[in-house]
Amino acid sequence: MGERVLRLEYFAHSNELPNHKDWHRLSDHLESTGDRAAEFLDSAGCGDFGKAAGLLHDLGKYTREFQKRLAGGPPCDHATAGAKVAIDRYRRPFGKMLAFCISGHHAGLANGVNGERISALADRLDIQVPSLDPTWKNEISLTELTPPRLVPRDGDTVGFSAALFIRMVFSALVDADFIDTETYYAGLEGKLRRRGHHPTLSVLSRRLDVHLEALAADAEHGAVNDLRKEVLDHVRGKAGEEPGLFTLTVPTGGGKTLTSLAFALDHAVRHGRTRVIYVIPYMSIIEQTAAVFRDALAAGNGEEADFVVEHHSTFDEELIGNREARDKLQLAMENWDAPIIVTTAVQFFETLFANRPSRCRKLHNIANSVIILDEAQTLPIGFLQPCVTALDELARNWRASIVLCTATQPALARHDGFPGGFDRLCELAPEPRRLYRVLKRTRIDKLGTMDDAQLSGRLRESRQALCIVNTRRHARDLYESLGTIDGAFHLTTLMCAQHRRERLEVVRERLEAGEPVILVATPLVEAGVDVDFPVVWRAETGLESIIQAAGRCNREGNATVGNVYVFKPADGEGRKAPPEIAQFASAARTVMRRYEDPLCLDAINDYFSELYWIKGEEALDAKHILRLLSERKRDLDFPFETIAARFRLIETQMVPIVVPYLGSNGDDKTVTRLLEELKWVDRPGRCARRLQPYVVQVQPFVRTALLAAGAAEIVRKDEFADQFVVLTNSDLYRKDVGLTWDDPTFRTIEGLLY
Repeated sequence: MGERVLRLEYFAHSNELPNHKDWHRLSDHLESTGDRAAEFLDSAGCGDFGKAAGLLHDLGKYTREFQKRLAGGPPCDHATAGAKVAIDRYRRPFGKMLAFCISGHHAGLANGVNGERISALADRLDIQVPSLDPTWKNEISLTELTPPRLVPRDGDTVGFSAALFIRMVFSALVDADFIDTETYYAGLEGKLRRRGHHPTLSVLSRRLDVHLEALAADAEHGAVNDLRKEVLDHVRGKAGEEPGLFTLTVPTGGGKTLTSLAFALDHAVRHGRTRVIYVIPYMSIIEQTAAVFRDALAAGNGEEADFVVEHHSTFDEELIGNREARDKLQLAMENWDAPIIVTTAVQFFETLFANRPSRCRKLHNIANSVIILDEAQTLPIGFLQPCVTALDELARNWRASIVLCTATQPALARHDGFPGGFDRLCELAPEPRRLYRVLKRTRIDKLGTMDDAQLSGRLRESRQALCIVNTRRHARDLYESLGTIDGAFHLTTLMCAQHRRERLEVVRERLEAGEPVILVATPLVEAGVDVDFPVVWRAETGLESIIQAAGRCNREGNATVGNVYVFKPADGEGRKAPPEIAQFASAARTVMRRYEDPLCLDAINDYFSELYWIKGEEALDAKHILRLLSERKRDLDFPFETIAARFRLIETQMVPIVVPYLGSNGDDKTVTRLLEELKWVDRPGRCARRLQPYVVQVQPFVRTALLAAGAAEIVRKDEFADQFVVLTNSDLYRKDVGLTWDDPTFRTIEGLLY
């Protein structure tokens, strides 16, 4: 008899049970991951790439070295082997695309060459790894790949198209890997992770119909409400348009939020899209928007609206009462597996250029969706070209429909002269020029230079007025110059989010009651904050901000016309606008000299063209993202890690400090309770999320100085580093102005921020 050959069984994951009982079979994990990744990419016609990536990603576990690792042995590289096989098995471009994904499924997408913190793909492919047991060829079966149906916009974007394709496959792989591994361990614990199980978009669309009908029944008949209904009906009537790139150009107060949601749901249902992603630029309005959506889409029977996923740093899942609903929300935040996503522009666009697995998991769920970009004009100019190219790519090759939703539509089309702009944009609104004429409720008056004494004198003459200035320092000084007059209020980001919410509620109540209200604020009040003043004052800035400020004036058309006064602040400490705002203001002054009505569409288009011309094409891609991708398109050595590090929409480094805000009545004990909890918890994630509404962002030197002065302290520094810095001198947080200090050095620097 011949010698018996002992066949080794291979596992992907282990547990504490003896004799390999219920260990996760490697072939099962590879097949399941491949099937999931393929399903994620099927709608874009490249599921075979997901399948291949899933089958190969853990191929390096077919080694004795890794099986020893599962039993407690030393670390072992298990990702490189699959990347090598991908290169050998498939033709060069496709094999290399897969190799990027497979080799980086734990560490992240690396540079093709010249790695930084992560070893470059070229270096990974050159290293020696443990030999694979040929058993793998009997347990998994690789198939051929169909070339992806990518249609680049032009020769300059071929590299961009290929790089985004790699990111999408990477996203599908890491999400499938996470879910399959999570499912295995949850099964061992007897738990069921309830992902998905949400209402369909068709159901949500019908619920929205009911909500909109109720709003229409309760609305008073008048020019503004009648026009809002006309806009809503017209936009919904265009849901059958072919998927692609759209604009929704409606003046402030025209009902864009629910109108855009209605179009997105209708359009998604008509064309088989899987979710709606609502992208908002400002943290100050994201919670408000998500609350509007939950109210509009809830069934009305007490159902938790866990199908609306709020993904941003200050979301508090404890606001969702049902435990199971909270768990589903937390899971959906990881990969956006829900029908309605409300997120920030930072979260959305940085995901498109990220390289880390945790950030990239949700990327594949951006495909096959309807994406609403609220306040589209706020995209940072230094990243405009990469952002425009990414949106065009999503619409062109990834079955996404994009809606640029704003009252001040930026000039981003090729025919506007924008380099690399959109070829075709379909307008959804009915006759935008007519809408602007009918909905015009304000008059812009351009004034000269005004010092604080003149300005505060004019504000005192009004019973109700809003004044918006460009810096926190100026806002506080102007507020304090008003003295103790009845109804004077202050609003800046030196107040925590909870404080600002309460302050705005008081302001709204006084406005509705006809009581005196003089609100001095920074630009945070401009977009999406529902207040209605008869008079607005605005320090010189960009035309889009002036128009946003005008949207807080005579919002409901109660007066014949509302007055918006644009002034230049007198020179002084903390009065000078930051450099970028100064450039915006320069372009606005140029355009306002040309047009009697700076609110008209021609003036807005002219303004953005002027602004982009002032900046120059080089400034529209300040970090050279497109160039880096174009230069590497031939050999596919894309610098993923470098690009991810460079693509940061918010460059100014700010750090959090928890403030002891106890509410307007002093009875909000949330901060006190959470800080007590922090003294003993092992995992601080829940506390961190629930403390976000009580955080103020400051520059690092400010926090350092407060710590040095004994005015702040770090909670459990050894365990949590500097994650939790708490203001201990409560005298430095005032109910009228928020965080403050007397050191003039602080106030000089802080004058540049809002």
